[in-house]
Amino acid sequence: MKLTTLLASAAMVLGLASGAIAQDKTKVGFIYVGPIGDGGWTYHHDVGRKAIEEKFGDKVETVYQESVPEGADAERAITQMALNGADLIFTTSFGYMDPTNNVAKKFPNVKFEHATGYKTAPNVSVYSARFYEGRAIQGLIAGEMTETNIVGYIGSFPIPEVIRGINSAYIQAKKVNPDVEFKIIWAYTWFDPAKEADAAKVLIEQGADVILQHTDSTAPLAAAEAAGNVIGFGQASDMSEYADGPRVSSIIDDWAPYYIDRTQAVMDGTWETVNTWHGIDKGMVVIGQITDRVPAEVKAEALALKDSIESGEYHPFTGPLNKQDGSVWLADGEVADDGTLAGMNFYVEGIEGDIPQ
Repeated sequence: MKLTTLLASAAMVLGLASGAIAQDKTKVGFIYVGPIGDGGWTYHHDVGRKAIEEKFGDKVETVYQESVPEGADAERAITQMALNGADLIFTTSFGYMDPTNNVAKKFPNVKFEHATGYKTAPNVSVYSARFYEGRAIQGLIAGEMTETNIVGYIGSFPIPEVIRGINSAYIQAKKVNPDVEFKIIWAYTWFDPAKEADAAKVLIEQGADVILQHTDSTAPLAAAEAAGNVIGFGQASDMSEYADGPRVSSIIDDWAPYYIDRTQAVMDGTWETVNTWHGIDKGMVVIGQITDRVPAEVKAEALALKDSIESGEYHPFTGPLNKQDGSVWLADGEVADDGTLAGMNFYVEGIEGDIPQ
């Protein structure tokens, strides 16, 4: 056999081998609604992406696209990621729900995971965290620490996830402080530091000395720090750069174990559609350090509430509770079912104002 033939045969074998190796690498993609440097929601999803790389090393390749608007832009971005060979795609914002399912129909061999949504398909799973458990603890601290009895709340969009959080925080705040009042501003954005800062400033001007937020940047904490006598909480991550100032605790979303588990399932060929909604007990919701700015007795109350939620002894939505219009929602001792919580579209009694449509 001629030398050139031998070399060609060897090159073909090497090419096939390298192709097999390349095919063995699982490609995992992420679509983000904000920048990975937002310090909150997207930042912690990206922490989860990096955890996949750390866990699996050269067995995986991860890719991401940040600051993808919800809607048509999201569908284009998800489609491109699938076309580029992703085996598993995590889409990490509520507004990606329909775009995710639309693309999934066109790529039945790709697995999709949508965060905070409720629409599944044979190749689409959904996952979320019980953020409202953390909001309950924040509400307790807010109700105990406010001196003006006004707590400001910056909402992103009036979807069940956000409405649940407002209600949960208010219920606990009201239990420890019957005089507390919530003022709510809707920012209509997940991440826009300027809008978030403006909302915080307006709430502070209205007398709020505690700011809660369901938006992704640290801008509300910066506004609280500038005001000097206002406290706030980290959202979706610890936001620890403000721990020596206004940030008295935080809700941390720990996605890493879920992301590792679902990537492993794709690699093993055991992936199947699931609907996951975990909380403090499973470690998907973590309560960040409660700082010394919180009085010791309040800290003890907050930690006791955390422990009771974690053990299942207490549920943040336990009756007696009425709806905003005064109609009975939950009888004494009755616990809200997940279906009602997942579709929550009403305020509880005592919260003023209407939910935007």
